[in-house]
Amino acid sequence: MKNWENVRLVREFSDQGVDCYKLAGGDYVNEYYVVSEAETRKLMNTPEVVGYEVYHCLIPATSQMLYYFKEQKKVTTANILSILRGALNYPLEESCYREHIRVHDISFLSSERVFQEDEIAGLEIKYSKLTMVPDSTLMIGDIIASGETLIHCLRYVTDFYRAHGAKLRNIIIFTIGGTKGIEILEKLTSEIREYWPDFEGFITVYYEGIFSTYQDKGVSGINLPDVDFYWKDGIIAPEFRRETLSMRDPLFEKCIIYDGGARRYEIHEHVEEVLDFWKGMLERCDVIDMNALIEEKLGYALPISYEDWLACNHFQEIESAQTKWLYEMEMRFADCLKQVTLKEIAQQRIEEFTTALRKYIL
Repeated sequence: MKNWENVRLVREFSDQGVDCYKLAGGDYVNEYYVVSEAETRKLMNTPEVVGYEVYHCLIPATSQMLYYFKEQKKVTTANILSILRGALNYPLEESCYREHIRVHDISFLSSERVFQEDEIAGLEIKYSKLTMVPDSTLMIGDIIASGETLIHCLRYVTDFYRAHGAKLRNIIIFTIGGTKGIEILEKLTSEIREYWPDFEGFITVYYEGIFSTYQDKGVSGINLPDVDFYWKDGIIAPEFRRETLSMRDPLFEKCIIYDGGARRYEIHEHVEEVLDFWKGMLERCDVIDMNALIEEKLGYALPISYEDWLACNHFQEIESAQTKWLYEMEMRFADCLKQVTLKEIAQQRIEEFTTALRKYIL
């Protein structure tokens, strides 16, 4: 991605248990933040978190970021765009209420894939209930992987505003998402400013990290390209790295978040996906290169020097006391994994997950 090697993670604030970082050095036209908080770390490290708790875990970080944006005068009146059904996981309305931000209205869109001869032929808006709030902040919560749905819906909304002779001030996005989102939003900003020169741009908040998606089936041979999130080539909050490695097994999950919609509304499907993955890992454990898997999941080849590790993780501007400790922790983590087998991890995860969510197994 353009300028990615020059990007640095810079601490913006730490308040109320929320650590916020901002991307610097990428020469971007938009603002990109990474926010870390105990509940979002739990959500993304624990696939056993399902149902309403998925929504609830996002409230503290979302509320604190909206408070920050309000103090920075980046948002006054809000119009929430709910892209069904993924957006229902994001507590934008509740967080606005908590931070005394007026929600003028809520709009709804449903974008679904169109198939021709069993192949995806494009996207189509199946349901639309839009409300126009001129010169407002549009707020969106969505998972951004390929970003196709986001592009489709944003163009639909901006066309709607233009048709009515109105414009938006800016757009704030809260996402569990990947690096593709930055590429998309940079291009969209250029497009939008051709007809709205005063458009302030996108403000994007990534929970726990800017992840990347697999481009193949990965070392395990099981991952889904352009769907499953992992750390490699992304920028991960130091707090999330620390907590994930302190728990060990979350690093080896199939995806950072799995299917957000199924995880909240069709829990049996989520349970099936997680168990199918770990059963697949158990079946393939003898042919999977454990060292290659560890390097893939950590996001770098081992051994690695402290300086190279800093550059790989874009941590050059983070306090050295924190990064040196985290580097040493990661090296110890990798060393300790020599004492455990993938078979043991898979068996343990199958037992833990089955025990925790047995009532959802059909």
